[in-house]
Amino acid sequence: MSYMLLIVEPVGQRQARGRAGGEVAYARMLEFAGELQSRGVLRSAESLAGTKAATRVQQREGRALQVDGPFAEAKEMVGGFFLLDGVDRDEALALAARCPAAEWATVEVRRLGPCWDEGDEP
Repeated sequence: MSYMLLIVEPVGQRQARGRAGGEVAYARMLEFAGELQSRGVLRSAESLAGTKAATRVQQREGRALQVDGPFAEAKEMVGGFFLLDGVDRDEALALAARCPAAEWATVEVRRLGPCWDEGDEP
């Protein structure tokens, strides 16, 4: 099965950590990605830029609505992800617990599935 580890971090955490702390955290994440790759379970991994330069797009009544970030109501943001392949739920959870980001963020484990799949099955 395929699972995604979503890194959900508090907005403003990156600024509080500073560049030097961010570089250390990023290096740890790259090392973790390397371990996943050597095990043959990593399909993709990326870090995402902050919400300051993000834009949200919605279609409502035939019109595209755009809202530029930062988003005042946001308390958390998706900061990155690891896309895993060939793992079961237990292994995905174990890997999430080993992810360095679990120390400063939340690692949300999600099984990949079609949009009609409510995700009731583990």
